[in-house]
Amino acid sequence: MRVIIQRVTASQVEVKGQIIGKISKGLNLLVGIAETDTEAELDWMTRKCLELRLFPDPNNDTGRWEKSVQEIGGELLVVSQFTLYGDCRKGRRPSFDRSAAPEPAKKLYEKFVEKLRISGLKVETGEFGAMMEVSIQNDGPVTLILDRES
Repeated sequence: MRVIIQRVTASQVEVKGQIIGKISKGLNLLVGIAETDTEAELDWMTRKCLELRLFPDPNNDTGRWEKSVQEIGGELLVVSQFTLYGDCRKGRRPSFDRSAAPEPAKKLYEKFVEKLRISGLKVETGEFGAMMEVSIQNDGPVTLILDRES
């Protein structure tokens, strides 16, 4: 499982001109599911996304990242993105052999979203398998790659 995690001041996703998910301060999560992923990867990734200290403490001026998205009551926008497993080392067309097939990927993606929702935070999503326009107002900018494979 691979997640591009971005600290944002706002983010939204549109499908066919309609906004289907929108958040303010929090994290934008671009999610790729590998063919070998299981629920163990989901559990690890859920914990990391919710607990990583990516936000400064508003009560001090050190600038250090001391708060997690949970601690600040932030929001999450979760967008499926199978292209995170694109392999561009050979030829001119990416290979997506390591990406999970659509049906099992959708099931794992939906379980991941469910696990994030248990936190009580606002969790918005894109539409699995759709062509989407994602607007991201990256805060910092802060962008990290989280990778976990079985």
